[in-house]
Amino acid sequence: MPRGDGTGPYGQGPGTGRGLGRGAGRGRMGGDRPGAGPSGNCICPSCGEKVPHQAGVPCYDLSCPKCGAKLTRE
Repeated sequence: MPRGDGTGPYGQGPGTGRGLGRGAGRGRMGGDRPGAGPSGNCICPSCGEKVPHQAGVPCYDLSCPKCGAKLTRE
C-alpha cells in the first residue's frame, strides 16, 4: 500500500481479493461441480431419470439405466 489508502500497488481497491461472493452457501465446492459431496442425485440430461449419487463415483462415469446416456450431477 504505497499511498496508505488500501488500494495496493496496482490500484485494486480494498475488497477485490479472493473469496468475496463465492460459494453461495453450498459448501466448499458448490452443488453441481465435481467433488460436490456424497449426497444428492445423478440425473440423465436426455430422459430425466434420477439415480442416487454414490460416494466416490463421479456421475459422468455412470450411464442412465433407461436410455444409456451419461449422467450429470443434479
